[in-house]
Amino acid sequence: MFHAQGVTEVTDATFDGEVLAAGLPVLVEFTADWCGPCRQLAPVLGEIATELAGRVKVVQIDIDHNPGVGARYAVLSAPTLIVFRSGEPVRSMVGARPKRRLLQELEDALAYEAV
Repeated sequence: MFHAQGVTEVTDATFDGEVLAAGLPVLVEFTADWCGPCRQLAPVLGEIATELAGRVKVVQIDIDHNPGVGARYAVLSAPTLIVFRSGEPVRSMVGARPKRRLLQELEDALAYEAV
């Protein structure tokens, strides 16, 4: 799996501890080796992980090798991005998007929870 710098790889076994129990909001990318848009998104996620370090944790999970978590959250396509806060999904986005749009959607998800 292609791996963006600053992005942690999680598995079915580590998902609950890394994502649901995290003290920060977590952006999870559900990805797959065959997914072209996922490859395009990897550097964007790496930049976001760096820029929002301390505010958002960014992780990715390969849905082919870890089908359990994908099934739990009804992930039907890659890339699917889900923002988790306090163990709950608060925003879901399907498909690759430009960095500026993804940052805006993340800000919306973070602001939503802060109210």
